[in-house]
Amino acid sequence: MKQTTLCYLDNGSKILLLHRVKKQNDASHDKWIGVGGKCEADESPDECMVREVKEETGYDIEQWRYRGIVTFISDVWPCEYMHLFSATEWSGEEVVCDEGDLQWVDKERIFDYPTWAGDRIFLRLILDDAPFFSLKLIYKGDDLVAAKLNGKPLAIEG
Repeated sequence: MKQTTLCYLDNGSKILLLHRVKKQNDASHDKWIGVGGKCEADESPDECMVREVKEETGYDIEQWRYRGIVTFISDVWPCEYMHLFSATEWSGEEVVCDEGDLQWVDKERIFDYPTWAGDRIFLRLILDDAPFFSLKLIYKGDDLVAAKLNGKPLAIEG
């Protein structure tokens, strides 16, 4: 199963999102997501997250939390374990990302932007400061059809 990371940088009032608009054949095209990517051989999840954030934003992560693990099951895309992080301290200068446009978004407006239905679930958990969690998301095409949080089924918003 593919291993990936996703990180949300939080400056207290805003979250850094990536608007995925620059790559062809991108499963997340035109969606707003955190920053991250695929783990390389012999790379731990936190090492991957730090590397991917640096590559995509220019920031060196200094303080982060490992928030949860998300299992993605899809009838279209390969199955994936995504290690989810949030960061509150970093240094460096923001760069232009080759995967999309970076934008700091007010926390109260974060759900106004188009994203995956499952991302809305784990982003809410992060914003609510939930303890470490395991989330399983099952997609048919682009539609979220089932979700389990810590082994218990969740209602899917329609």
